[in-house]
Amino acid sequence: MRKQLAAETVGTFWLVFGGCGSAILAAAFPDLGIGFTGVALAFGLTVVTMAYAVGGISGGHFNPAVSVGLTVAGRFPAARLLPYIAAQLVGAILAAAALYLVASGKAGFAPGGFAANGYGEHSPGGYSLTSALVIEIILTAIFLFVILGTTHGRAPVGFAPLAIGLTLTLIHLISIPVTNTSVNPARSTSQALFADGWALGQLWLFWLAPLLGAVLGALVWKAVGETD
Repeated sequence: MRKQLAAETVGTFWLVFGGCGSAILAAAFPDLGIGFTGVALAFGLTVVTMAYAVGGISGGHFNPAVSVGLTVAGRFPAARLLPYIAAQLVGAILAAAALYLVASGKAGFAPGGFAANGYGEHSPGGYSLTSALVIEIILTAIFLFVILGTTHGRAPVGFAPLAIGLTLTLIHLISIPVTNTSVNPARSTSQALFADGWALGQLWLFWLAPLLGAVLGALVWKAVGETD
């Protein structure tokens, strides 16, 4: 169990450090910024690399919503759910702290949004609370559906991390303009702790929507994908 929790901590650290780090440090870099596409790809790559690296140890959740969805689907023991979520939060917060340390080394640094998730005036595209809630639920549900499908015994062996990472990339391509893309409460929490004060006030949505979406995705999979 200790090794599983350590793997979840390291994997979530890398997801936040790589994905949010690309948004904070590289997305709008003068003349050579990677933009939304680069950030989306960075998030996908973090999942692919860590799923291959430690997926065999912990299952490679790196996300409280994923752990909840797998539990609802009967793929993960409920007794391990809270320890996994705690490990994911620790990894995410450590990554955000490291990013803050790096970013603050630049003259004139101000945390601003710090890649936090938001709606309304804090949505990159000015989208409403309702828009944020709907898209986060739908995209997290699809994410769980893909995870459950690609890790099923019928799926081709060895390709799940690629499919999951590509799905996360696509999710970010769709929703960065709406919410800056969460689908992961640990990622949202870690950045909100270091961003301007508004982020903590909106954090509730980025727990509620991904968790609802995860449950929905698991239930749809059980109805559609599970066969005798």
